[in-house]
Amino acid sequence: MIRPLRGLYVITPDRAANGSADPGPPLVDLVASAIQGGARVVQYRDKGPGWSRRQAAALLTLCRAAGIPLIVNDDIELAAAVGADGVHLGRDDADPRRAREVLGPEALIGVSCYDRLDLALAAERAGAGYVAFGSFFPSPTKPHAVRPGPDLLTEARRALGVPLVAIGGITPQNAGALITAGADMVALISGIFSAPDVTAAAQAYSRLFPAPEHPTEDPQ
Repeated sequence: MIRPLRGLYVITPDRAANGSADPGPPLVDLVASAIQGGARVVQYRDKGPGWSRRQAAALLTLCRAAGIPLIVNDDIELAAAVGADGVHLGRDDADPRRAREVLGPEALIGVSCYDRLDLALAAERAGAGYVAFGSFFPSPTKPHAVRPGPDLLTEARRALGVPLVAIGGITPQNAGALITAGADMVALISGIFSAPDVTAAAQAYSRLFPAPEHPTEDPQ
C-alpha cells in the first residue's frame, strides 16, 4: 500500500551527474540508499539524451517493494509504459487532464507551480494530486529559478486541498521553516545524491517530519 504524501521526496540526478552515460545499477543503488534513509517519494528525472525504460522499471520495482510511489518527470508515455504511479509536469509539459486520461484515475499527478498560487489552484482544478513550489533557496540544479518565500506555502495551505512540495536549495537547517509554513514534503536532488552518505543525508531530512500519530487501541 502506498503511504500518504508526507516527508522526503527525492528526485534522481541526471545521468551526467553519476559520471556515466549509463548509470544503470549505481542509480538504483543510490535510490535504495535514499529509501533506506526514509525517502517517501521517488521521481525519476533524466534530462540526458534519452529516457531509459529499463532504468525506470528497475526503480519501480524498488519503490514497489518499499511501498512508496515512483513518479516520472515530464514523460507521460514512459510512465504509462512502465506502470509508474504517476508523472510530474512542469510549465512546458502536458496538461494534467491529458496525463489523467492516459494514466487513469488513480495516477498521482504533480505540477510545478514555481512562485504562483494561481497556477496551483488551476492545477488542482485540473486534477493534480500535489503541487510543488520553489526554488525557495539558491539551487545548483536551477540557479536562475524564481524565489518564493515561505509565506506562499502558508497561503497555499489555506487555499488548496492537495499536498504541497517545497523544492530548491533545501538543507536540514532551512527545511524546518518550510515544513512549519505548510510543506508536506521537501524535494531534493543534489542534497541527497551528492552526499557522501546518501542514507545519512536522507535520514537528516526524514527526521524533520514527526511520525504520524496512531490512536491507542481500546484494551476492552
